[in-house]
Amino acid sequence: MSIYMDNGATTRVTEPVFEAMKPYFCEIYGNPSSMHNFGYTARHAVDAARAQVAKAINADVNEIYFTGCGTESDNWAVRGAAYANIKKGRHIITSAIEHHAILHTCAQLEKEGFEVTYLPVDEYGFVSPGQLEKAMRPDTTIVSIMTANNEIGTIEPIAELAEVCKAHKVLFHTDAVQAIGSVPIDVKALHIDMLSMSGHKFHAPKGVGVLYIRRGVVLQQFMNGGAQERNRRGGTENLASIVGIGKAIELATADIDAHNKKLEKIRDHLIDRILSEIPYTRLNGDRVKRLPGNVNVCFRFIEGESLLMMLDMKGIAGSSGSACTSGSLDPSHVLLAIGLPHEIAHGSLRLSLSEENTMEEADYVVDCLKEIVARLRAMSPLYDDFVAENK
Repeated sequence: MSIYMDNGATTRVTEPVFEAMKPYFCEIYGNPSSMHNFGYTARHAVDAARAQVAKAINADVNEIYFTGCGTESDNWAVRGAAYANIKKGRHIITSAIEHHAILHTCAQLEKEGFEVTYLPVDEYGFVSPGQLEKAMRPDTTIVSIMTANNEIGTIEPIAELAEVCKAHKVLFHTDAVQAIGSVPIDVKALHIDMLSMSGHKFHAPKGVGVLYIRRGVVLQQFMNGGAQERNRRGGTENLASIVGIGKAIELATADIDAHNKKLEKIRDHLIDRILSEIPYTRLNGDRVKRLPGNVNVCFRFIEGESLLMMLDMKGIAGSSGSACTSGSLDPSHVLLAIGLPHEIAHGSLRLSLSEENTMEEADYVVDCLKEIVARLRAMSPLYDDFVAENK
């Protein structure tokens, strides 16, 4: 049996998306900037995809900019806003649990003379609008808080956070990479100034992303080159992938409620069985306000790396956190930020579902987990001592 539950790392390109992309490799291959029919046809496809993305988040077409990935979009939003507003000040606010695309960008900006406030989160991973209000200063220029955490799945109070920024006339950016297709987003209703997304998180190909920039927001140009993306992001457009992200977001947002109900049923079944059948296990993130396909748990007295390898031997793909930091031996910064000690954070497992997963797969995964966790704990002297002390 082969079960893929690592959709938070990447999703497969689905057949409808692939079929939409196919003509743009070998048949319709013109450069969208070229002044002839080949180019015009390609340009029309880019414009159509831009309209699909705009409709999905209730943006205007000319507020959508195609990028290479979510990381690029995050970098552009934060760096671009920081330098474009440098006359107002050099203060940036973000949270302690952001993706490293934001955290590393902020760390670099600190080296360049900017000051960054990293808001703490509570035990469930929530950022407090009240704490954001207290952190605001006259020289604050941009706030960046993710819509939903990529590791523990907690969905942040974006409307309230954006309202604080609006009241202080500070730009608000949200990394919505994990949220698109799972959380309904209306950028106008939520007063979002900038939003990042990445196609491969919702069944588009890797290598294409989007930055929504509200009309009137001034950013420093991120990539110099040609006049593409209305002179704001140079580089020949990734035509086939742009078509793919347009089709994928159209499908992902077509019936979010029905999609979420299916995922939540499987997610809750996984959580209930894991917590009730495997002792000394805790759920990370909020039980209710979490991504419909996210399960993040910690098993005491085991190492997450060993758990993942043994799951892989059973044909099960999961992760211990963000795929972008999978080479690191350090525990998740997200789990540390919600208050977990190192030894517990090291035993984390993230299972991230798609609509293609089934209840039967969920039961197989839990059955395997019970066996693997018991085997790993049997090899742990710490577990033996703990059990002896608590008899």
